[in-house]
Amino acid sequence: MSLIIKPVITEKMTHLGETLNRYAFLVDKKANKLQIKKAVEEFYEVKVDSVNTLNSMGKLKSRYTKAGYISGRKNSTKKAIVTLAKGETIDFYSNI
Repeated sequence: MSLIIKPVITEKMTHLGETLNRYAFLVDKKANKLQIKKAVEEFYEVKVDSVNTLNSMGKLKSRYTKAGYISGRKNSTKKAIVTLAKGETIDFYSNI
């Protein structure tokens, strides 16, 4: 379970879930596609058809303050877009 950090719930991903049966998750940076597939199948009890991953670099952020110029970087993340088999769904809103 430590591979899957949290599901990505946005308007775009909700639309993709309804139309193309695809769901997105933030995952551990070191996880590969086979590990992600196995983790999703075990946790949500669904059949996964395919997994696509993408790494996003953290943005550079800077600001001027009373103490001077401060610069830093946001954390890098890895996302996995999981396509489920036909007839399978994941309901993220059942616990609300």
